Amino acid sequence: MIHRENIYFIGIGGIGMSALARYFNQQGKKVAGYDRSTTTLTKQLQKEGISITDFAEADAIPHPYRDASKTLVVYTPAVVSSNPMLVYFREEGFECVKRAQVLGLISKGMKTIAVAGTHGKTTVSSMIAHMLKSGGIKVNGLLGGISRNYGTNLLLDPEAEILVTEADEYDRSFLQLHPNQLVITSIDADHLDIYEDEADLKNTYNHLVEQINEKGFLFTKPSISAELEIPSGIQFRTYALTGRSDIQAKNIHVEDGFFVFDFESDQFALEKVKCGLPGLHNVENAIVAMAVAFSQGVDVAQIKSSIASFHGVKRRFDVHLKTPEFVYIDDYAHHPEEVKMLLQSVKELYPGKKITTIFQPHLFSRTRDFAEDFARELGKSDDLILLEIYPAREEPIEGITSLWLSKLIGKEGVNVCEKHQLMNILKGKEVEVLLTVGAGDIDTMIDPIINYYQVDV
Repeated sequence: MIHRENIYFIGIGGIGMSALARYFNQQGKKVAGYDRSTTTLTKQLQKEGISITDFAEADAIPHPYRDASKTLVVYTPAVVSSNPMLVYFREEGFECVKRAQVLGLISKGMKTIAVAGTHGKTTVSSMIAHMLKSGGIKVNGLLGGISRNYGTNLLLDPEAEILVTEADEYDRSFLQLHPNQLVITSIDADHLDIYEDEADLKNTYNHLVEQINEKGFLFTKPSISAELEIPSGIQFRTYALTGRSDIQAKNIHVEDGFFVFDFESDQFALEKVKCGLPGLHNVENAIVAMAVAFSQGVDVAQIKSSIASFHGVKRRFDVHLKTPEFVYIDDYAHHPEEVKMLLQSVKELYPGKKITTIFQPHLFSRTRDFAEDFARELGKSDDLILLEIYPAREEPIEGITSLWLSKLIGKEGVNVCEKHQLMNILKGKEVEVLLTVGAGDIDTMIDPIINYYQVDV
């Protein structure tokens, strides 16, 4: 498949890139890379024997990776074209490929279960991989988050014939995949720096659906199937919590802090299924993952036990501290719909509690494009702190700041601050339920917050 002995990753600290780095490292390749940030994940990769630098100059490239005949360069589209390492590799004639192209190569020759969608794809793909593995099916999983069950974003079995992976819409990356089974969880507008408009986004999803294997299957919601142009030869099944669908959850209720439901489909039924994750949206995620697992031969009783034992993905409703007086949750939500679902879930679990939200907007363009939606959803928090916008791959856009967003929210007492100011602001607040929310580097505040409130609670 990939015959070069050395793989160099530019942007190795990204969740998708790090999974590929781990994949090749465990395959016996020599792996190294660059990332501008030192994080818990990059430190873990280094412990696994992967050399990483945060120095972007070409001089930082280790000598063994300077041989174009032996080295493949993999880069994330979030890396700018002027990155000195990428410039060096291109000028010296190295083969440089995007992450999505490598994922496409890995998926060839394997039965691929791909999960696409603006929201939920990390949770659903992780649920599927967990149920298959728990059911004794040999599976490789390239996940978009760190599984709490396994402590990694990579599941690897040398005898696996099935690959479970996310199908990422950013940069149209998912068009590198030709899945046997495809789940589409949502097609809400996002990445409008890449797509011209919602119509362009939906058209790209249509292209992905067309790439399903001729004997493959599509799982999606009735509202999405109505919007897509599904070729006549492709079988599809719908899932939903309300209305008509092929796969449903009935009698949903809460027992001992967990959602419990009855699963119904034309293929099998289960009573009193316990969902290991909070939020009605995770019940919806669970029912499609259960249907996919059943289609791969997982025993019905095993499906029921494994969905209950699924502990989720780090930075997805991650409960770090919990006492009768104080709860601290961290979450990756970075789109208005995700913020909406997060706050709904928190209010369901902690009715009557004061919710303090710390939100770090991710990307200037996303903040601009969805400003009114962000303002509406963030305004539902009882107390709100906005960190400055995390730029990721972008240059600032004039006038688009967290202070500008706070004025759109129109709520008294909204704090706007830099990360280094955050702890001083928190020390002056009475907090009952605390949320840190965002896809940038807000996770670097998790340990300081835990250390402060562990002493305080």
